[in-house]
Amino acid sequence: MNLQERYVNPFTDFGFKKLFGSEPNKEFLIDFLNTLLPKKHKIESLSYTKSEHLGSNALDRKAIFDLYCTGKDGSKFIVEVQKAKQNFFKDRSVFYATFPIQEQAKRGNWDFRLDHVYTVGILDFEFQDGKENKDVKTVVKLKNEKGTVFYDKLTFIYLEMPKFDKKEEDLKSNYDKWLYVFKYLPDLQSRPKKLQERIFERFFRLAEIANFSAKEKMSYESSLKYYRDLKNVIDTSKQEGVEEGIKEGIKEGIKEVALNLLQMELPIEQIAEATGLSIDAIKKIKEGLPKK
Repeated sequence: MNLQERYVNPFTDFGFKKLFGSEPNKEFLIDFLNTLLPKKHKIESLSYTKSEHLGSNALDRKAIFDLYCTGKDGSKFIVEVQKAKQNFFKDRSVFYATFPIQEQAKRGNWDFRLDHVYTVGILDFEFQDGKENKDVKTVVKLKNEKGTVFYDKLTFIYLEMPKFDKKEEDLKSNYDKWLYVFKYLPDLQSRPKKLQERIFERFFRLAEIANFSAKEKMSYESSLKYYRDLKNVIDTSKQEGVEEGIKEGIKEGIKEVALNLLQMELPIEQIAEATGLSIDAIKKIKEGLPKK
């Protein structure tokens, strides 16, 4: 871990859950989400579901929250927050959005009426098919071929954080301030003057690595290494112009990532998904590890 870093990286699975994924800290998530949701669905209160999605792995579960929300007008709705991963992110996003829909089913006579579902995806990368769009926020709805909204109770909100380029002096809205925190938190050495509100004072105290327990520091270091290794592989493959598969010159780097993840004792299936290597290839790499 870089000892110069004062604050946790919110794009790591550990950091994301630490800052936004627990009942004691839900005020941060409410404040952030209320900068994204429409006026009719501003959150008054929320609770985290206890369910674990079928087919999701341990790391994914740390980066996805299903929230039962009550609006300030008394309305009920669901918000799913995903810290989206770059590999197959659209498939993942749609896949996980089906769970809060299915879980609304009731036993007995049920009229199939559903509450609104919002999926919020926080991306540390840009859409490959939308480079010309400079907007950080993209809102997606289910529409017909003429562009008319067919179903208004399912909304995807994506934040492409690399597109956010405002400086501290340009921060005006609460929306700007939260995006600034997401993008620059691990690079900061103190709380910016523009973020002097009480909620940010508490948030920065929670994010300070020095306040972590020894166990939390160890978990964060593992999570940070996993995040950096995976991101480096993807970034390198893009530089080389790789879209399908990975060129020979990058394979050694990927094998090194797989080796590191094996040493972290992550499941073979999960490493295969993260690196793109076959399960057999990862088993061969594992065979080369020294016996404990």
